[in-house]
Amino acid sequence: MSALQTSDVPTLLVKIFGKDRPGITAGLFDTLAAYSVDVVDIEQVVTRGRIVLCALVTEPPQGLAGELRATVHSWAETMKLQAEIISGLGDNRPRGLGRSLVTVLGHPLTAEATSAIAARITRTGGNIDRIFRLAKYPVTAVEFAVSGVETATLRTALVTDAAALGVDVAVVAAGLHRRAQRLVVMDVDSTLIQDEVIELFAAHAGCEDKVAEVTAAAMRGELDFEQSLHARVALLAGLDASVVDKVRSEVRMTPGARTLIRTLKRLGYQVGVVSGGFTQVTDDLRERLGLDFAQANTLEIADGKLTGRVSGEIVDRAGKARLLRRFAAEAGVPLSQTVAIGDGANDLDMLNAAGLGVAFNAKPVVREAAHTAVNVPFLDTVLYLLGVTREEVEAADTLDLDLDLDLDPATGPEAHPRSR
Repeated sequence: MSALQTSDVPTLLVKIFGKDRPGITAGLFDTLAAYSVDVVDIEQVVTRGRIVLCALVTEPPQGLAGELRATVHSWAETMKLQAEIISGLGDNRPRGLGRSLVTVLGHPLTAEATSAIAARITRTGGNIDRIFRLAKYPVTAVEFAVSGVETATLRTALVTDAAALGVDVAVVAAGLHRRAQRLVVMDVDSTLIQDEVIELFAAHAGCEDKVAEVTAAAMRGELDFEQSLHARVALLAGLDASVVDKVRSEVRMTPGARTLIRTLKRLGYQVGVVSGGFTQVTDDLRERLGLDFAQANTLEIADGKLTGRVSGEIVDRAGKARLLRRFAAEAGVPLSQTVAIGDGANDLDMLNAAGLGVAFNAKPVVREAAHTAVNVPFLDTVLYLLGVTREEVEAADTLDLDLDLDLDPATGPEAHPRSR
């Protein structure tokens, strides 16, 4: 029976720390190899040029533990490192039931917030097994691997504290399914793009104030979405259809939107949008961004003029959730493996239906109801919630450049600088 299967086999925890340089890991295990030990576990972390390397190995045969200790210390001294060796029995203790990944986004991430998150994990009965940095810009993103507490319990406890601490926290169950989330569906207005498309049309029609009044009435609950949609679109009656091209040119992408979509597509995800806006814009976005799915309301046009009506299926709050399910079915993806991103109350059904619902710079009621919230203005931070690191994103961009692919300057990595 191996040391991995029993708790009474003598083992040694060998810890090496100091200034990092090439050859340390190979040197340590070359030293240990002379004593015929088996490797049970390895952990290595390098932070600002300082290495901490831990090796859990079986105790050497024939009473050679003392000699092994002396040899390791001697080797460490020649490398200008420090060594610590601790005797024990068996492997690490088994992780508790309930495995979760906690992603914390800070801009900046303060020691106070980190302390509060760690303390809350402990109070829920969880244990932090590992911590890993996903990104250092444009936000600091770290991931905690936690065991010993159910994911739903941990999420409730941490998300409650997140807003007060000035950080965003996402809690998902650990496991292969996290990497298997293969469909991402997002809202358009104030999510994928910075604008509200109806307001762009209204500016050309000279009725911005009237549209704003209807929007405010809907926000107060005096009108439902469909009523407000018809009332606002009616104000556009008579507008020349040529304004569609002008509105398309005025649309401003949210920072990080192209990076998010490009990276998701490289990972094999399918990506779609659903919008209470208009197909005259979303169809253009679908073509430009290479989206797999797109659905919105359609402005009716007759004789080269907007009629002030919409045609076809209305995309409202319930419609967005329905479309998420439809897209998932067409993509062959279980609903539990979908991600939805939105900012408004009309996104709530979709966010709650998805395996992971992300409130992006959303209203308080949406933040409270979604699985997690992102409150920084960079849409590609959603990648960190999926376990994708900034280094992986940049490596993929660099590979594309090395392959001399035709990257548009507006969508390539140079459009997403460190300093943004």
